[in-house]
Amino acid sequence: MNHRTPLYAQHQELNAKLVDFAGWDMPLHYGSQLEEHHKVRRDAGMFDVSHMLAIDVQGEQAQEYLRYMLANDVARLQPGKALYTCMLNEQGGVIDDLIVYYLAPQSYRVVVNAGTRSKDLAWLMQHSSSFKVQLKERSDLAIIAIQGPQARYKVSEVLDQTRKDLIAGLKPFSCGLDKEWLIARTGYTGEDGLEIMLPASAAVKFWQDLLAVGVHPCGLGARDTLRLEAGLNLYGNDMDETVTPLETNLSWTVAFAPEDRNFIGRAALEKQLKDGLKYSLVGLVLEEKGVLRSHQKVVVAGVGEGEITSGTFSPTLGFSVALARVPAAIGDTCQVEIRDKLVAVKVVKPPFVRHGKKVFC
Repeated sequence: MNHRTPLYAQHQELNAKLVDFAGWDMPLHYGSQLEEHHKVRRDAGMFDVSHMLAIDVQGEQAQEYLRYMLANDVARLQPGKALYTCMLNEQGGVIDDLIVYYLAPQSYRVVVNAGTRSKDLAWLMQHSSSFKVQLKERSDLAIIAIQGPQARYKVSEVLDQTRKDLIAGLKPFSCGLDKEWLIARTGYTGEDGLEIMLPASAAVKFWQDLLAVGVHPCGLGARDTLRLEAGLNLYGNDMDETVTPLETNLSWTVAFAPEDRNFIGRAALEKQLKDGLKYSLVGLVLEEKGVLRSHQKVVVAGVGEGEITSGTFSPTLGFSVALARVPAAIGDTCQVEIRDKLVAVKVVKPPFVRHGKKVFC
């Protein structure tokens, strides 16, 4: 039997199409994936992401531990701030991408992906014995993401004054803690919004309160098209343990300064930089008829071949977009093999959409 989040019965009541996702019964959509996508771009939608795992990292060496475990540097954070980063193996491959929240001195929260939660926890535990640090799984929490231009306003409608004030003061990639509620201005859609971690016992009422003020429930399908339009990597598609952040458009998440900070995978990344990158992750646009899909071959004339890692029809743009790992020497055009025919596509720098608007030329 698969795992179920505290909101499973709510998904059933809303007639969600439930699917197996990384061993969890999760909603794919609630009737119309397209409608859910547009609700997030134009108004507000919410996602149950309680299948992801929150891990509290505490202790006098919590900062030193995370500076060693993660490619980005948590020493850059002040309390109440969040940081996106990758956790790497010794070869520089991505074990997972995650967000770390700095709650207070000696207290952080790391949120990892559902499909990698077991191996992530094992990796974190394996290296924790060398530091004065304690790790705690927060399986007692639910996580709800509310995204869209009206998301913060609608969430504020259902909260008490203290939490309303907390939301009003949040800047992008910041967070606040009120009792057991962690409210963060982060997301995975390219829209403004919030990700809220709260006691599992409070999740159903909060979900129902959001429904009552017109926040639309959204499933995994819309979450995928939204994140792809936003040019955001999906673990297992666009990156994995065989790919480094430098090869997947995530160089900005690696902090090489200060030079004396050692982190797992650093030596491999420095060698890769010295040798020169062979591959990079780019955006592809097909404005003509056709759909770009994962694993289609990409042909770069006179240079070599690559592969689409994520592709879909973009509901916001009305044509197909993709992320592709290709030879680093690619220019501004290439070809994709679709049904045994080579089709010309435009090469752009992701994202494709930000705040509901096209952002590439």
